[in-house]
Amino acid sequence: MIKQILRKLPRKSQKSDSLDSAGNDSDNHASNSDDGVQCTNFGNKISSRLRVVKRVSSAVFPASIMAGVEAVEPNLSFNNVSNPQKPNLFISKLNLCCEACNSSDPDKGTAEQDLKHRTLVELVDFVSSGSAKFNEAAIAAMCKMCAINLFRVFPPKYRSNTASGEADDEEPMFDPAWSSLQLVYDLFLQFISYSSLDAKVAKKYVDQPFILRLLDLFESEDPRERDCLKTILHRIYGKFTVHRPFVRKAVSNIIYTFVFETERHNGIAELLEIFGSIISGFAVPLKEEHKMFLCRVLIPLHKPKSVGVYHQQLTYCVVQFIDKDPKLANSVITGLLKYWPVTNSQKELMFISESEEILEMISMTEFQKIMVPLFRRIACCLNSFHYQVAERAHMLWNNEHVLNLIKHNRQVIFPLIFPALERNSRNHWHQTVLNLTKNTRKMLSEIDDELTLACERKLEEENSQSNEASEKRKLTWERLELAAGFEPAAANLVPPLKPATCSVAC
Repeated sequence: MIKQILRKLPRKSQKSDSLDSAGNDSDNHASNSDDGVQCTNFGNKISSRLRVVKRVSSAVFPASIMAGVEAVEPNLSFNNVSNPQKPNLFISKLNLCCEACNSSDPDKGTAEQDLKHRTLVELVDFVSSGSAKFNEAAIAAMCKMCAINLFRVFPPKYRSNTASGEADDEEPMFDPAWSSLQLVYDLFLQFISYSSLDAKVAKKYVDQPFILRLLDLFESEDPRERDCLKTILHRIYGKFTVHRPFVRKAVSNIIYTFVFETERHNGIAELLEIFGSIISGFAVPLKEEHKMFLCRVLIPLHKPKSVGVYHQQLTYCVVQFIDKDPKLANSVITGLLKYWPVTNSQKELMFISESEEILEMISMTEFQKIMVPLFRRIACCLNSFHYQVAERAHMLWNNEHVLNLIKHNRQVIFPLIFPALERNSRNHWHQTVLNLTKNTRKMLSEIDDELTLACERKLEEENSQSNEASEKRKLTWERLELAAGFEPAAANLVPPLKPATCSVAC
């Protein structure tokens, strides 16, 4: 009866039976002692974890693609095999470079590193010769090899968050494994730039997760690695048009995190350099998406303390946008005034220089919209006790285009600038600034002497009114102090204060 029931039970496949029997044999062999049982259980746990990793890897780079590839000894040279075997040898060498070197045995690890280095050099030479054929199996093997060798987690940063002037003095840190990384980057760059590469097939492996991991590498401390990444990302943006919106969005998210959360990132300058080239290729009229990128991503980049590290690339991107659409100059100047520094003189010098570049491109209509708040800020810069800031603000009058804008709108700008020049001539401590102030006042008189005299008279009237108000305030306080010093009986002798006088004093 029991045998009949057992026959009705479903049997396992032959493959599973063989695996179970192998597992049972290993279990029986290890069950001679309690320690053997513990080691077997621990080994089973490790093997199960490895199988999980293998499944994840095969999901990204499916092993079914490699099933029809004939295995070729990877140590052979490309010159020693026939042309039909070269693609298979290429894949075998890529798989060899996927293996991690043995760190437990120094001698063996050095030999493996040398073999891997020689293999990478062969691969680079083979691809650069132009004889490589990238079928789907080769593309999958290439992306897998690059992912294994390049994608890694960087150690936590120990440098303090310094200002832009201090950050420039820090020496760059170089990766000790750069010799191998450089070969991998060179190989991947030639792969992406290959003219016969089928982008429709390659985009299945150079996908969005792959690009995200590539963008994470811009956090590298090594400037050589960031420079290679800059070139590779630009080629990916140009080759895979389907990924362009995703790349822009991913870079925007990196900048959002940098500006509003961490203010720490090593690759902002390189990312902006890429976008400078991308922006120059935007079609006119600009899409609303691109204008939002300017307002929400580029303009807030003026906020961090370390803006000096990437200010040159940022200015180039902003100027490219204004060149495409001059009406955007109003939004840019408004954003600069919003983030204008008060205590950081080096940053203030950068803002003045960027404002001058924008004023060289701005139209008269857009200039008239922002000239009042802009020249109020420039007047404050003229009175700065940091002589470089005051000197740089005076230099704006040496720009012919800026001077032309001032001449056409002198009725509004002269009254804003003249009081600052007058204060400089009386109070500034630096002789160079005093000389520049004298030259600027002379230039204003040459442009419109009557308006300059009118501004001078108005300033004298305002000064006299201010002095009168100060004297009234002083007399009011003296009367209050005198009234507070008398006894209550004698206080009636003091004439009462007029409410109007108190309100004026306040």
